[in-house]
Amino acid sequence: MNAVFTAIFLISAALAAAFSPEEFLSSLISGTRHAVSVALTLFCVYAVWMGLAAVAEECGITKKTAKLITPLCRRLFKTTSPAACEAAAMNLTCDLLGAGASTPFAVKAIAEFEKEGNAYGQKMLFLINCAGFQIIPSTVIALRASYGSAAAADIFLPSLICSGATLALSIVLFLLTERIGAAARRNLNGRKRPTAQAETRRRRAKNECAIKGGCKR
Repeated sequence: MNAVFTAIFLISAALAAAFSPEEFLSSLISGTRHAVSVALTLFCVYAVWMGLAAVAEECGITKKTAKLITPLCRRLFKTTSPAACEAAAMNLTCDLLGAGASTPFAVKAIAEFEKEGNAYGQKMLFLINCAGFQIIPSTVIALRASYGSAAAADIFLPSLICSGATLALSIVLFLLTERIGAAARRNLNGRKRPTAQAETRRRRAKNECAIKGGCKR
C-alpha cells in the first residue's frame, strides 16, 4: 500500500506541476495544513475517549458490561472456554463504547479460540470487528467537526441504524454460508464413503485370496 500511495502522489504531483504549476505549491501547503489540523482534532478526541475508557475500566464498568454479554458470547461464538468468552466479551464491550483498547482483547480471544480448535468463533469475531458497530461514532463526529459541521453529532442515530443493520446482515450471511458449506461437506463425505467402502472390500478380498493361496481370475 505504501508503494500504491507513493505512486498516486507522484503522478498527481507531476500532472499538477505540468498543467498548473502556479497553484501546485499553494495546494500542497494548504493540503498539508489541513491534514495536520484533522490529525490534531482526532488526537484530542481519542485522548478524551481513551481517558474515559480508562476511567470506566478502572471503575469496573467495562468488566461488568462484559459479564452481562458473556452468555451471548457463548452462543454467538460457540465456545466453552471461559477465557475465550471473557476476552471476546471485553473486545465487544470496548468496541461498543468506542474505547481504543479492543484490539488486545480480540487477539487474546482469537488465540483462545485457536487453542480449542474453534475456527467458527475466530471467523465470527473477525466479522463483528470488521462490521465496525459502535454506539458512539467518535471518529466520524470528530471529522465532521474538523470540517466545520454545525451539528457534528447528528450522525449518531443514522450511524447507529446503518452499522447495526450492517452487522445483522453480515451475521445472517455468515450463518447462511456456514450452513451451505456444512451441507456441501456432508454431500462430499457421502460421495467418498461408498468409494472408501469399495476399496476396503477389495483389499479384504485380496488378503483372503493371498491367505488361500491365490484366486481365480
